[in-house]
Amino acid sequence: MGADRARVRGSYDTVAEEYLGRIGDELAHKAVDRALLGVVVEEAAGGVVADLGCGPGHVAGWLTGRGAEVVGVDLSPRMVGLARREQPRAAFRTGDLLALPAADGEFAAAVALYSVIHLEPEELAPAFAEMRRVLRPGGVLLVSFHLGTEVRRMREWWGHPVDVDFHFLESDTVAERLAGAGFTVEVRMERAALPEEAPTRRGYLLARRTA
Repeated sequence: MGADRARVRGSYDTVAEEYLGRIGDELAHKAVDRALLGVVVEEAAGGVVADLGCGPGHVAGWLTGRGAEVVGVDLSPRMVGLARREQPRAAFRTGDLLALPAADGEFAAAVALYSVIHLEPEELAPAFAEMRRVLRPGGVLLVSFHLGTEVRRMREWWGHPVDVDFHFLESDTVAERLAGAGFTVEVRMERAALPEEAPTRRGYLLARRTA
């Protein structure tokens, strides 16, 4: 694991409990996110959904509550431990977006909500290639991210010392990387921040793995 990935892992290990307390119920006030996740559940048609960058498992918990079988993957062992504790109906694995701990075509669908923002620009393409590898042909992938071109490095997060970069992304850039990895983008959305969120615009792409 490179130094950048180690910084991300260490930072999320540090804030894991605080993150769960502050973010664990965020879907309660995110109607757009719930609607898109509902599309993913329907598209999976009873197959397994991967939650890539699952954090403490709150999205996985929402998905299992709608009847989906879910496997969450996160770089942070502490986050995975919390997810296993909080969401016993889902399965969780420690792993990297650049080398997913999953078999070829294992998943019917996948979500990657605000997880690709911690990748370096040159890592987007290989990460999307990995996501394509673990999806079955025709499987869908929902990606969300903060819109923009800046990079924010956080040294403190909720009073905890961290060292993690947040890469804001443009929808066109993400769509191009997805297309290059073998996806067809079918839905593109943007929205403003909700009062409960950090004040950034949000981007969503729903893409389908080509055969």
